[in-house]
Amino acid sequence: MKDKVLEILKENKDYISGEKISNILNVSRTAVWKNINTLKSEGYEIDSVSRKGYRLISSPDILTYEEISPYLNTDFIGKKILYFNTIDSTNKKAKEIAETSSDGTLVISEEQTSGRGRLGRNWTSPKGKSLLISILLKPKIDPSKVSNITLVGAAALVKALEDFDIQGLIKWPNDIIINDKKIAGILTELSAEINQVNYVVMGIGVNLYTNKEEFPEDIRNKAGSILSETGKTIDRKKFTGKFLNYFEKYYKEYFLGNNFHEIIKISKEKSILLGKEVRVIGRDYSYVAKVLDITSEGHLLVQKEDGAKEEIYSGEVSVRGKNGYI
Repeated sequence: MKDKVLEILKENKDYISGEKISNILNVSRTAVWKNINTLKSEGYEIDSVSRKGYRLISSPDILTYEEISPYLNTDFIGKKILYFNTIDSTNKKAKEIAETSSDGTLVISEEQTSGRGRLGRNWTSPKGKSLLISILLKPKIDPSKVSNITLVGAAALVKALEDFDIQGLIKWPNDIIINDKKIAGILTELSAEINQVNYVVMGIGVNLYTNKEEFPEDIRNKAGSILSETGKTIDRKKFTGKFLNYFEKYYKEYFLGNNFHEIIKISKEKSILLGKEVRVIGRDYSYVAKVLDITSEGHLLVQKEDGAKEEIYSGEVSVRGKNGYI
């Protein structure tokens, strides 16, 4: 009901009476009034004038379906959104609802109290200053191909940034870099049988408005936000919509159209690692190598100091710059 009242207010630029809204929705004027008050409590500025009715003045900067949908052009991604003000982890929630929720369902929160990245690292996210989103996917593919969904997400992020004239680079396979600072990360988690995917949850965290001093001291040298690194304050709702549009496009091309070429092309063009010496870190080993290429399968091709070449698979290792993060 509340969502329908909001939709009517957004469609009408002038005042609309409570009686007219009640007639459209076939509910009492009291019900309309209660929902108007609920919207006001959520941050919507609604002017109420006797004998004229209600008029929406402004909407809050929140990432609900009602606020994102004007920017969405997708078939199934984001058609259902679970929105939270605070949550421990969007990925955790997405996994909890996976069995009963549809393909493309999103979990979005303004704040995470237990957010994490790859290899269990913490993800810092001051309230209301980030995009914290998890996408529930149910692809009918071999589980061995799932890791490349991370590359799809990274490609979608850098393309969305381009639409705001921001050049982000990809630190294979899951980080987005601006000015040698990590501004976004992706964590992809899988539930599968031997030859069948039950579901995939892709968690994305993008630092949008975080100031330098808001990052913990121990990560200030490697963490940044779009604001801190470009000076730009971009529209969260529009950015989220653009990212989801690109993600669905690339996701369908790869998994439904079996065409990974565009993703590899973007991964190479936007790579911050190609041609660089890096340190490849595994569980019980570490070695320096030069990054030669990203293969057609999405693997990182490196050359060790002894000349031997090796393909690095997403999720198997952590890649760091030879002398630092990049």
